[in-house]
Amino acid sequence: MPDGAARLLCNLAAFQAGWFACVLGGSLIGGLVVALIVTLHLTWLGRPGEWRWLAAFAVLGLAVDGPLALAGGFAFPDGTLSIAGMPPWLWLLWPLFATLIHHSLAWLWSLPRLAALGGATSGPLSYFAGARLAGVELAPWLLPVEAMAWALICLALSRRLGHAPALEGRPR
Repeated sequence: MPDGAARLLCNLAAFQAGWFACVLGGSLIGGLVVALIVTLHLTWLGRPGEWRWLAAFAVLGLAVDGPLALAGGFAFPDGTLSIAGMPPWLWLLWPLFATLIHHSLAWLWSLPRLAALGGATSGPLSYFAGARLAGVELAPWLLPVEAMAWALICLALSRRLGHAPALEGRPR
């Protein structure tokens, strides 16, 4: 596996490939691709105990997007398999995001305001783009709620991980 910047670019590229697989390929293709990405991530890039972050974000995804889906925030195409009101491909994006936390996004956590702003903008943009590509209708209130949720998530990550500049491979 490459070192330094190449590892970070691989991490980011794998996330983006997984995102497209989930959004465009649906739950089956997305599930297979995310399983492969997570396995390779934990094998080549993962730090000791990093699997806990991925598992925690899987739970967080159900806790955040599950109620929003049940409240009618998303209208998925007819025949879409759903768990807790959301398709597995949407849920899989959460642990996929967690693969970035200690790697491609590690620099961000020492900058709490930028982290919150990044969460407040990038989170909803990801939902908006994904919805457009996957044929999902979003309730008018959903993107502002996601902006607040992702701002708080990224601020919490910054508080937890940002006490010192994060370096690739340094345990936390």
